[in-house]
Amino acid sequence: MKSILFVCLGNICRSPLAEGIAKDIFEKKGLHVKVDSAGTGSWHIGEAPCQDSIKVAKQNGIDISKLRARKVEKADIHTFEYIIAMDESNLENLKNFGITNAIKLGNFGYDGEDVPDPYYYKDFEGFKKIYTMIEQCLYNFIDKKY
Repeated sequence: MKSILFVCLGNICRSPLAEGIAKDIFEKKGLHVKVDSAGTGSWHIGEAPCQDSIKVAKQNGIDISKLRARKVEKADIHTFEYIIAMDESNLENLKNFGITNAIKLGNFGYDGEDVPDPYYYKDFEGFKKIYTMIEQCLYNFIDKKY
């Protein structure tokens, strides 16, 4: 089975959004793909996505509220066909962890830009921006790979 793992720092903002959006796109396309998300850090293990990620997903008809944060594991190298980092920093973290085949989501739109951590924006608009960015990159990625 085809599979994708989305990775950000804490697995409570960007990567759960990517997981939810990807699942929604695959479902609409009738494709069966295993989709998961994880973080390179361990601060939020077991926590739900942050409230603003849940809110922006819900505004777009996607429920990510039941997802729970986890940390990337060595086994993920063999479990997932694609491991997709949200930004350059997490891509480097993955490489340092021994995952050499990881790619960056922004390479599928936005000229390779990082998907920025929405906490750097001072309000909910940041979450709307990253939602749109993730969604557009995912449509491009899925069209090329699936």
